Order: sequence, then C-alpha cells, then structure tokens
Amino acid sequence: MDKLFAKSERIVQATSLTLERYLSDEVDWNERLIGLRGARGTGKSTLMLQYLKKQGQKNCLYVTLDDMYFTRNSLTDMADEFYTLGGRLLFLDEVHKYPTWSTEIKNLYDFYPQLKIVFSSSSVLQIDKGEADLSRRAVKYTLHELSFREYLALVHKQNFDVLSLSDILSHHVEIARDIAAKIVPVKLFHEYLIWGAYPFISEGRKNYLTKLNRAVSQAIENDIPAVEEIRYETVIKLKKLLMLLSASVPYKPNITELSEKVGTSRDNLLRFLQMLANARLIQLLRQDGSPTSYLTKPEKIYLNNTSLMHCLNDNPPSAGALRETFFMNQLSQSHTINYSGAGDFMVDRKYTFEVGGQGKTAFQIKAVRNSYVVKDMLEVGTGNHIPLWLFGMMY
Repeated sequence: MDKLFAKSERIVQATSLTLERYLSDEVDWNERLIGLRGARGTGKSTLMLQYLKKQGQKNCLYVTLDDMYFTRNSLTDMADEFYTLGGRLLFLDEVHKYPTWSTEIKNLYDFYPQLKIVFSSSSVLQIDKGEADLSRRAVKYTLHELSFREYLALVHKQNFDVLSLSDILSHHVEIARDIAAKIVPVKLFHEYLIWGAYPFISEGRKNYLTKLNRAVSQAIENDIPAVEEIRYETVIKLKKLLMLLSASVPYKPNITELSEKVGTSRDNLLRFLQMLANARLIQLLRQDGSPTSYLTKPEKIYLNNTSLMHCLNDNPPSAGALRETFFMNQLSQSHTINYSGAGDFMVDRKYTFEVGGQGKTAFQIKAVRNSYVVKDMLEVGTGNHIPLWLFGMMY
C-alpha cells in the first residue's frame, strides 16, 4: 500500500496544470461515484490528476487498475485498507483492464458510504453494461477530443469564451469580427485540422501523428478486446476495416461489398463498425428516427476527427472530407447530429447545415427552414453563411 501512495504522490506532483480541459468545470466533483469515459489520448488521466493536484493529497489516492499490484491484490481489499487508513477520495484509472470492476465498485459504493470514487475507462466501455448495473449510482461524463478553442489556448495561449450554438447562429458576424481582431483564425484553424484533436500536441508537432498512430493501435489491440472479448483474428479485421474506411471517408456504405473486403459476415461487419465508433475512431451518421441497434446500416461513415484523417491516410485527405469531419466531431460533443436529405447534417432535429468551401452557395437548402451554409476559408460570415472555424469554439 505504501508503494501505491508513493506512486500516486509522484505522478500527481508531476502533473501540469497548463491546460485544464473543458470537462473539469462541468464535473460535479461532490458526487459519490463519478465515471469518466473518453477515447485514448484525450486526457482522462490528466483530468483526474489535475483535480487531485489542486485539492492536495490528503485522504486521496490515484491508482491504475492495470498496475501489477492488482495481480496479487483485489480492488476491494485495497479500497478497504485505504478507507481504514482514513482515505476518502479514490481515483481509479483504466477500470476496463480489471475484469470485475463494476461489481467491486458497486459494492464499495454500497458499503463505504463516506468513500468517494472517480473512475475512468475507455470510451469502448458501456458503463451500464458491466456485471453490476451502475446506472443508478454513477454520474457519467464523456471527455471529447480537443476543440479548436482549447487548441488555441494550449498551443497559442489565446483564450476565448465558450460559445453556444444559439450564440453562433444569432451573432456569428460580431463574434467572428471580435476573434479575428486578435488572431488569424483561418490559418490557425488549418493547423488544428492536422495537429489539434489530442492534448499531446503540447509535446510538439514532430511526433504527434506517430503518437496518434500508436494510440489507435492500442485502442484496437488492447481497449476493444478488454471490453468485447474478441479473438486476435477480429483485431486484424478491425484494423483492416479502419484502413479501408480511412481511404474513402466520408463513406456511404455498401455493407455487402465492405464485408467481403474485410472477410466477415454482414452482421459482424456492422458489429465491427459499432466497436470502432465506441472507441471514437469513426463516426456513424444515421437517419433521424432510425433504430439504434448496431444492425442498422448508417447513412455515412466518417473518421472521428481530422487528426485521424492525416494519421491514417498515405495521401492528404480531401478538403471536403476534412470540413464535414470537423463539423460533425465538434457538434457531436453536446448536440444530436443526423443525416439530412437536404443538406449535409441535421442538428438537434431542427437546424440544417450545408458544409463547403468559400464558394459554397445556399442553393441546395434555399427552401429549407432554419438552414445555414457553413464555409471554410471564411474569416467573417454574413447572413446565414457562417465560418466553419467558429463551430470549434463551442466547448
């Protein structure tokens, strides 16, 4: 136990407070049981460690459940000893690496009423589907990839207020003018499209895409099998599927053709797509009102973010694919996005958006109520024509 305390103190003290992710202000840290989900590399561990550093180490402990300690000791026994020693705030990282995590956390919640637990997991993990249902106990949060606003704060030390969708739709001209008076938004936005989605950009651009490639491999080789209990041959097929998609996104799927290329059945192919989506490696765009089962074919498939497009493609991704991917990624943080027959996207079942370059017109959506044209290479918009980069300021 002493070694766990020493490790915890060492890693907390080494944690930087340079960038605190948007979620740090949204989490209600007073709750007794908090679950944090997110893709590998988005900063879940850092989020927990930063909170601990600001609180101080008294009565607190941070452990990762893939620590060798847990090959000889159970989580329950460790928590019991921690509690007996006066511990009251327990941070558990990588819970999906510990087979009986949900049952033991449920029991700790029920039998140690003064103990607060914060746990993190891969985005692959469906917290409500563990052996013990934590849905009535845990307050759950998902940590998204970096927004353009966060990238500006981390890399360029430029801080701007969070905008709501209604702010952008109603006041985008004034807002864009104010921001453009302080930075060159389009230039910095195109930097973001390559290097902006993950916090490890703070370590520099040189090895950014290499680190991302490694994170993708770990998500498929380690995180998905830890949750889905798949065989190694399925891991290979998941990699093959991701590479096929990366070469053709946005992809309007022909499931039969895709399943033949991957070498699996139609139902398995759809299941593989859902695994990759849960790991936040791809995004599935569906019709509003379509069944939520993974057996329902999506209308379009995108990579999850624009950094992944640059990481997984041998050739530069198309400008159109980058625009649509960015828009869907940023809006999905707090809004519902569906396929739109009139434009590219329907948001919150109310707003229609057509996304394009500087020359994009409103012709395709001119008869659609609550419709907007979202343009790249535009610093300040006019009317219902809005700069694409502005949608990166929403969290």
